[in-house]
Amino acid sequence: MLLGGTTEASALAARLAARGDPTVLSYAGRVANPRAQPVPVRIGGFGGVGGLITYLKEHRVTHLIDATHPFAAQMHRHAVDAAAQAGVAHIALARPAWTPVAGDRWYRVADISAAVAALAGPPQRVMLALGRMHVDAFAQQPQHDYLLRFVNTPDRPPPLPRHRLVVDRGPFDAAGDTQLMRDHATDLVVCKNAGGSGAAAKLVAARTLGLPVIMIDRPPLPARHAVDSVDAVLDWLDHGADRGV
Repeated sequence: MLLGGTTEASALAARLAARGDPTVLSYAGRVANPRAQPVPVRIGGFGGVGGLITYLKEHRVTHLIDATHPFAAQMHRHAVDAAAQAGVAHIALARPAWTPVAGDRWYRVADISAAVAALAGPPQRVMLALGRMHVDAFAQQPQHDYLLRFVNTPDRPPPLPRHRLVVDRGPFDAAGDTQLMRDHATDLVVCKNAGGSGAAAKLVAARTLGLPVIMIDRPPLPARHAVDSVDAVLDWLDHGADRGV
């Protein structure tokens, strides 16, 4: 069972399919039209830890790979608990967090609420590079002109008095994000520390343009066996999983 929704999960699904390993890729269901995959896909939640345990047992899952988004804290906790209670080998594929480099102007905050509070002040042109899940919280700072980028067109307009919505699917490149920010005359970027290369273009663009970035730190995660590459997961499957390594 592969818990997915990330670029790394899709890459791992392709490798598992090529090896002939029976795999089911599970999506939370937040994207209306997820990418086609070379393995069977299930969409939707499990109904908490108990539901995940039931699924693992009923489908005789032997290995659980958590390759969900770094900010999917609840899913990470459920995976750890369910695997332990079901007696299933478990590993997390966790992309490394971003770290600032020369030219970056990062202001780190703990969570979404802190990011909203950090936007108090005069109007600015703000790129909310957060997807659609947390946009409603920023209605508390309605003075800004927001640039939003969603994978799908939302069912209802975002509750922000002034915003521009771009519907597009990544991965994005630095040149494109730089031009997007220039076109919007962006003053500030807000994003989560998702890590990985697929979403880093906005950081390169902000650095190029000299823009400050409000960087939301990752949530605390449970103790677990985690690796940072597809190859490491495959090595675990071949050599370590049955030993609890």
